[in-house]
Amino acid sequence: MTSATESLPAGLQVFERGWLSANTLLFTGRAQTAVVDTGYATHAMQTVALIDAALGPRPLDLLLNTHLHSDHCGGNAALQSRHPGVRALIPPGEAAAVEAWDEEALSFKATGQRCDRFRFDGLLAPGSEVVLADLPWQVHAAKGHDPHSVILFEPVSRTLISADALWENGFGVVFPELFGEPSFDEVGATLDLIESLAPSHVVPGHGRVLHDAPAALRKARSRLEGFQRQPVKHARHALKVLLKFKLLEWQSISREEWAAWLAATPYVETVRARFFHTSPLDDLAGEILDELVAVGAAATDGARIFNR
Repeated sequence: MTSATESLPAGLQVFERGWLSANTLLFTGRAQTAVVDTGYATHAMQTVALIDAALGPRPLDLLLNTHLHSDHCGGNAALQSRHPGVRALIPPGEAAAVEAWDEEALSFKATGQRCDRFRFDGLLAPGSEVVLADLPWQVHAAKGHDPHSVILFEPVSRTLISADALWENGFGVVFPELFGEPSFDEVGATLDLIESLAPSHVVPGHGRVLHDAPAALRKARSRLEGFQRQPVKHARHALKVLLKFKLLEWQSISREEWAAWLAATPYVETVRARFFHTSPLDDLAGEILDELVAVGAAATDGARIFNR
């Protein structure tokens, strides 16, 4: 975990997290403090400790989520418990599911991931603005990776909080595509939007702060074109991401526990049935695990599987 502030607006501190947790952003203004994205549930106490150490005696006033995947909102509940007066703003698309805490409508059950129940107090509506560290940030819709995601842009410093819409070497898994909902064009439209904003600095959901948005956009478009030509390649990548995410969480797991998680995780079976229907689940998962081992991202001693 590192903190990056170079060339960013005053009052913005970026905590670069490991890939299990999204980057966490802290804003300290004259009258208000705020956090954007809170990491995964496993790291919730680390998130609280990071924010409290940076804030000192000041309370946390505002909590925002770019979207509601578990690695971006898993620390919400812990921060709300630590700072009872904090107001939480979320994108509007899944507000009803959060209010009812419908884990099936949200992505937590389907991915076999964790998220403690949290509340929200308002919405981050696209087309609106939110004041962070005394500056107005524009809220833009960023469909693709998640149909409800937003990105935030500060036009004076030209700083973009891109969430999982743009990383240094691509973007997040396009989850709607896995369920037969065409979304690659939406990824392209979001990349076009980012290009039109012409950011000088990009704070991605994962990885280091970027200062060459055109280069990142070129890589993202090349990756998108490859997935559009070969959707099965995207589907295999998605499975690899889901399996690696769980290894990051567990660090070590028995073969029996691994098989039980695979069987109980709807996303895995949905992707298998849609794109790899001739391959039994155990065989497909075994192939992907072998690929992770081959690149040094996992290891096994036969009885157990280990993250690397």
